[in-house]
Amino acid sequence: MLYELSEFALYRIEQELSEKFPHIPLVRLIGDVKDLEHLRFTFGKYRPQIVFHAAAYKHVPLMEEENAWAALRNNTLGTYQACTAAAESGAERFVMISTDKAVNPTNVMGATKRAAELVISHMAGQGHATRFMAVRFGNVLGSSGSVIPKFKEQIAKGGPVTVTHPEITRYFMTIPEAARLVVQAGAIGDSGQVFVLDMGEPVKIVDLAQTMIRMSGKDQREIKIEFSGLRPGEKLYEELLVDNERTVASVREGIRIAQLRDSGYETTLAALLRRAGEPGAALPDPEVKRSLKALLADYAPQRRDLA
Repeated sequence: MLYELSEFALYRIEQELSEKFPHIPLVRLIGDVKDLEHLRFTFGKYRPQIVFHAAAYKHVPLMEEENAWAALRNNTLGTYQACTAAAESGAERFVMISTDKAVNPTNVMGATKRAAELVISHMAGQGHATRFMAVRFGNVLGSSGSVIPKFKEQIAKGGPVTVTHPEITRYFMTIPEAARLVVQAGAIGDSGQVFVLDMGEPVKIVDLAQTMIRMSGKDQREIKIEFSGLRPGEKLYEELLVDNERTVASVREGIRIAQLRDSGYETTLAALLRRAGEPGAALPDPEVKRSLKALLADYAPQRRDLA
C-alpha cells in the first residue's frame, strides 16, 4: 500500500515498482499524514502489517525560514497521527525514518525530527501491541533533494558548481544501503529503539564536487567551484552518528542502537502536539522554535531565531 501526498511521487514509485515487481498488487492512495481521520479510515480498511513512515519535509533552509509551522505539523504531528492510526489498526511494526540532523539539532528540520523520535518513544511506552522504532542515517546519494543531482545539473550547464563552505562535510550512504537499514531495523527492532548506522568517515562536499567534475571529463579550469556560504540552520559538520559511549551493538553488524536518555518530556510533548493539531492560523517561526526549544534541551537555534 502506497500512501503519498504528492501525485507525481506516487505515480513515479508506482511505475518503478510495477516494472520491477509486476506480480505484487499495489494500492495507490493520495493521502496526508496531517489528516488523522483519513489515516484512520485507510489503516482501518487495509490493516497494514508493517508501516514504513517516511513522510517529512527535509530541506533545511526551506524549513528554517517561513515554514517552521509546516515542518512541525508534517514532521512531528504527522508522525504522531500515523502512529496513532497504526496502533488503532493493530499494525505489528512501525518504522520511522529519522536523520542525523536530529542529533543536537541546530535547525527546525532536525528539531522536528528529534521531536518525532520522542513521539516514537512515547508511543512505545503506551502499551500498544504495535512496536514503534526509528532509523537514523545521513545523506542518501541520489535521493530527492540530494546534492548529487544538483551538481550534475550545474556541471551540465557549464558551472559553476556551488558549495556552501570549503570545510563542510557530510556522511553519505547509497539508496540500497539506506533501504537495507530500514528493512533490517523493521525486522530486528524492539519498541522504542532508535537505530543508527556506522557510516564510516564523513566526506568533504568540495571533494565530492571535484570528483564529479573530473568524472564528467572536465577540470576546474572549465567548471568553476564557487563557495556560497552556510545557509540558515546549516551545520559545518554533522554529528557523528556512531559513538560507542552512547550506542550499543545490535544483532546486525554495522547497525547500532542509540541509548536515548530522554525523560520528563511527556507533558511538553503533549502540549506541543495539541498546539500543532489545533485548527486556525499558523504560528510564526520564532514561536515554533521557542516551543521546540522548550521540548528539546539540546536544540540550539541561532539566538535571533527566538526573538
